[in-house]
Amino acid sequence: MLDMLQYEDIDSLYAANLECRACGLRQGCKQVVISRGNPAGRVMLVGEGPGAQEDAQGKVFVGPAGQLLDKILAAAELPPEDVYITNVVKCRPPGNRLPKAEETKRCLPWLERQIDLVAPKLIVCLGALAAQTLISPDLRITRDRGRWSRYRDIDITATFHPAALLRDAKLKRPVWEDFKVIRDYYKRFREE
Repeated sequence: MLDMLQYEDIDSLYAANLECRACGLRQGCKQVVISRGNPAGRVMLVGEGPGAQEDAQGKVFVGPAGQLLDKILAAAELPPEDVYITNVVKCRPPGNRLPKAEETKRCLPWLERQIDLVAPKLIVCLGALAAQTLISPDLRITRDRGRWSRYRDIDITATFHPAALLRDAKLKRPVWEDFKVIRDYYKRFREE
């Protein structure tokens, strides 16, 4: 296993991550998809894994779910210059399936080092896989979304993945309720 502490800045971490072959996902994707946004952002959003459009463009959340996420962030008054977006796994799983447990385990050190280097004030997990990876393996998104806890001394919460909203419009209301709380939390620490 790599010593992640050797990556002292986000650029060296990215360069090394591009060379990762720790699991089989890299063989089936076009490129490693690491992030989008400001690596000095105070709000970090963590999704599951890149989809087809993300794999093609090399940026997270640029497809329909990403477009919806951008609208949610704008409505919640979270400025793009203060937001950093990534995924649990950095390579597209075949057929847009959820990453398998072993793939998640292999990619987790990269995510953990990203979190260390970005040092956000708040992490929002988008979807069950991200929440189960960072908050608790027993988390159930329908039951536990909107609850707050701590991850490495960082406040963390979870809500539904934007792709779920595209499949089920009834989820839009609870996500908006979650993001109103996130907005209020952000405004408090922005003013500090």
